[in-house]
Amino acid sequence: MNTVVIYGSTTGTCEAIAQKIGEKLGAEVVNVSDITDDTINNADNLILGTSTWGAGEMQDDWYDGVNTLKGCDLSGKVIALFGCGDSDSYCDTFCGGMGELYNELKDSGAKFVGAVSQDGYTFDASDAVIDDKFIGLPLDDVNEEDQTDSRIDAWIEAIKGELK
Repeated sequence: MNTVVIYGSTTGTCEAIAQKIGEKLGAEVVNVSDITDDTINNADNLILGTSTWGAGEMQDDWYDGVNTLKGCDLSGKVIALFGCGDSDSYCDTFCGGMGELYNELKDSGAKFVGAVSQDGYTFDASDAVIDDKFIGLPLDDVNEEDQTDSRIDAWIEAIKGELK
């Protein structure tokens, strides 16, 4: 199993979460601004994380990162997403960056895993909710930091069997 955790982070929150996930999976952790075609082509599993900015957008470095990903053959790869957001101050765009990342890659031929129930989350709207579930792991390390570690652990346990 060759897994790489790729993150885009401006304030360091998403980076710290990526490091936690990487440690728990024994995976390499790479800033999206440092990825190459080889980073993508040599991985079986891609764990992609972004913080959310503006009106629900991905972290800025992801725009070039998405182009790199789209330039590679993702068919047959397993992708799991995680996103950082603020469910209190930005309750109408909570973890929307994760939804934008999914929308950019959903037709890539990759298998997406790691959908999470909305239960236990308080927010008004999110582009990361599809068919009544988050399309990845949403984290609010600002208002709900006491739940971050347990949410990561539960999510990793849920996706482990899906990773190649």
